[in-house]
Amino acid sequence: MANKLPVLYQPYTETTPVLYDSFGVPIRREVLTAEIAGPTITGVRSPISGYPGDGLNPRRLANLLREADAGDPLRYFELAEQIEERDLHYTGVLATRKRSVSQLEIRVDAAEDTPEAKARAELITEWLKRDELQGEIFDILDAIGKGISFTEIIWDTSEGQWMPLRLERRDQRWFGFDRVDGVTPLLRVDTNSAVAPIEPGRNGAGYATLPPFKFITAVFRAKSGSPVRSGLARLATWSWMFKAYTLRDWAIFTQTFGQPVRVGKYPAGSSEADKNTLFRAVSNIAADCAAIIPESMEIEFVEAANVGAGTALYKERADWFDQQVSKAVLGQTATTDAIAGGHAVGKEHRAVQEDIERADAKALSAILNRDLIQPWEQLNFGPQREYSRLHIGRAEDRDVQLTVSSASTLVPMGLKVPANYFNDLLGIPLPEDGAEVLTPAPPGSSSFAMPLGMPPALNSAAPRSRNVHDPIAELADQAERLCGAGADAIINQVRAVVERCTSLQQVSDELKKLKPGIAEKNLAGLMRMARVVANLSGRASIPDA
Repeated sequence: MANKLPVLYQPYTETTPVLYDSFGVPIRREVLTAEIAGPTITGVRSPISGYPGDGLNPRRLANLLREADAGDPLRYFELAEQIEERDLHYTGVLATRKRSVSQLEIRVDAAEDTPEAKARAELITEWLKRDELQGEIFDILDAIGKGISFTEIIWDTSEGQWMPLRLERRDQRWFGFDRVDGVTPLLRVDTNSAVAPIEPGRNGAGYATLPPFKFITAVFRAKSGSPVRSGLARLATWSWMFKAYTLRDWAIFTQTFGQPVRVGKYPAGSSEADKNTLFRAVSNIAADCAAIIPESMEIEFVEAANVGAGTALYKERADWFDQQVSKAVLGQTATTDAIAGGHAVGKEHRAVQEDIERADAKALSAILNRDLIQPWEQLNFGPQREYSRLHIGRAEDRDVQLTVSSASTLVPMGLKVPANYFNDLLGIPLPEDGAEVLTPAPPGSSSFAMPLGMPPALNSAAPRSRNVHDPIAELADQAERLCGAGADAIINQVRAVVERCTSLQQVSDELKKLKPGIAEKNLAGLMRMARVVANLSGRASIPDA
């Protein structure tokens, strides 16, 4: 499963000096290959979650957030999970932001231009081709919502080298933070754990520092502050709670006024049995939509007059909360709520979303370089002066047409351009030795010809010999010249209408008043002639049998 190390290298074995992380903490190799942060049914890392969102009110929410600030974020992380499960809009926009980054292209740049550095970068590149990587990155990006995420690296040494066997997501509920700085993450452990606790916790649990080279600790900040206070879930909790109130009231309103009130009327002197019969009939109409009553009785349906206005109020309030969440998560509302306000505004909103995507990709690249790539190379090759660098992001958009036209002008003036530059720009690979390649076509024919040596009968792009005074070619040139003038005349006529009008309605009215003139008649005739020319040109280009 693991890739072989290049022959150029020898594995970094236990006989080498002890490794230290960037904080001077020694590396415990026996811990790296074991799972130390998995779930424990009877221990302190239970996979069973609580539901603090049930019956949530402002006072309980405030207390819950204060607990998280004090270093016990268990209930806060449980609430963040519940919000994702219960609010479809929040889940949708958050998943959009995470998926936009998890599917981006990943490349690895060698630390130096040496065979050794390139071999190390190639080893990492091959590992990144794993099918599981996209899902693992998606889990790491859970930090966008909760502020922080933890991924345990399970290392493998079965083939004499250190390789990441898999990246396991670990529930944020199983971690806490140092009570002094509120930032340093700590793992919840039992007292008999392989990782000794350094700080007592609640319910018999202890907290231990995270072993170096063992975890990918991702922090994404929607605002500055400690990780537990900087995630998007922290911002969405209040919005979600008030939206939940709105949806609850809307459901009660709909149940109460969504169907008309049934009023049964019975004549004077009716017996108790008749009254009971009428009441059962009125009650059953809601569920059965059918009932029978004596002829002397009457049922009336009374509809509420404010149903439409009340429904609109609840809907507008719920939509407003969704729009605020869209702004917090994606920075805009155009791609989620369809209220862009025009092409220009929608394009601007899309640019905002791309800025956020680019920032997330750069942050994720830095995290993986720090917590995965550098430890990986140190374990295998020892400390290095420079390490391979992983980059996540879209390829930079380039104006290919502008680049090609600029090179066509500047190369004759002395600009030096590498021969393979345009192959890379256009994504066209360099041909291998002996491969058939496209060649320039003779003057007067198509822009390129088929590979050299191909039989002329199969070369559809081969030029057909044609007399210089070919009447079809001359007619085609004349039609193009004449049609261009006719089209320009019509365009100028429409432009004059648009320039003198002050509204779209006025433009529409003025255009309806226009009548076909000489320009339209000439263009219609020229278009008919162009069709004939196109037909003749096509027939003339058919190779002789």
